[in-house]
Amino acid sequence: MIIHVVKPGDTLYQISQMYNVDYQKITFDNQIPLDEYLVVGQTLVIIYDPNIKKFREIEVNGYTFPNINTEALLEILPYLTYLCIFSYQVTPEGNLILINDDYLIEVAKINNVIPIMVITNIGLSGRFDSDLAKTILTNEELQNKLIDNVMEIVQEKGYMGLNIDFEYVYPENKELFINFINKVYERLKNNNYLLFVSLAPKIRSDQPGILYEAHDYQAIGNLADRIVLMTYEWGYAGGPARAVAPINLVQRVLDYAITEIPSEKILMGIPNYGYDWILPYIEGTFAKSIGNYEAIEIARHYRQAINYDYIAQTPFFNYYDELIQLHEVWFEDARSIQAKLELPIKYNLAGISYWTINRFFPQNYLVLNSLFDIKK
Repeated sequence: MIIHVVKPGDTLYQISQMYNVDYQKITFDNQIPLDEYLVVGQTLVIIYDPNIKKFREIEVNGYTFPNINTEALLEILPYLTYLCIFSYQVTPEGNLILINDDYLIEVAKINNVIPIMVITNIGLSGRFDSDLAKTILTNEELQNKLIDNVMEIVQEKGYMGLNIDFEYVYPENKELFINFINKVYERLKNNNYLLFVSLAPKIRSDQPGILYEAHDYQAIGNLADRIVLMTYEWGYAGGPARAVAPINLVQRVLDYAITEIPSEKILMGIPNYGYDWILPYIEGTFAKSIGNYEAIEIARHYRQAINYDYIAQTPFFNYYDELIQLHEVWFEDARSIQAKLELPIKYNLAGISYWTINRFFPQNYLVLNSLFDIKK
């Protein structure tokens, strides 16, 4: 595969001549207009040789919200093994808030993609709720009711598995959380359904913090069919500007994870988004979430060159807006995606998991398809 990093003075025609590739193919593959102004530092996927032997087969999971654009969904499904539909929110009564997922389940199966139901402890505030998790985990009757409701939806709607995404579970509820997962696992296994569990990105077993302490890699890894490691959000909306998933920190998580979880069960998280921060960062303010293509559009609009952090393996740039406010943008491009996609090979992982696929990023799938066959 050939990736070109745009240099000062580059044009699409010059680049096409350099690689002897039709410039219209370059614009189509990278979804840019023929007369597009190129940004210095922008990456373009030029070509890959389909005859070159790929590394191996890989599993690819994609999280989606029910409101995903149909056209984007159909473009992405050929590159997926699993489609995790986010999410059924648990209520304090052991019920589930229903979502509009019938079409997504149907179209996933038509494209040989396994639809996975997702349940979360997201409360009425729209955030993960520790007290809500505690209510369920400390009451066996509510647990049984919840599991019965989950099984009913899985069976009636045609899901083929379940993803438990309980975050910010109180540390004192750790064993109860493991026992709950075990109960769910037994019910799913008896009906030949898959169990996924999403876990926070830890670097050691005793890592402090409410995000980490109840997520026991070894115990949960022994139960689940797949573990989704949420290896992103180092740079997050409510924090200072930095890479969302710096590769050096992702590797620290994987170094620890494979000592506790069979590597062939791990799906490594990859962010399909970036953030636009206003500088200087002020605590209590929030960055704007943006798509990777949107980041390029911002750089183009403000005529800013794109830089690349080789330690984080992530692109970034700065710009001043119309109010003369300084911004910093971190996002993903073909280079950063390729660097991340080399990790499942290095660590012998089952595959990867995108959060989320709602924004279509064509370069990602060109790189993915150049390196792996997608398991179906």
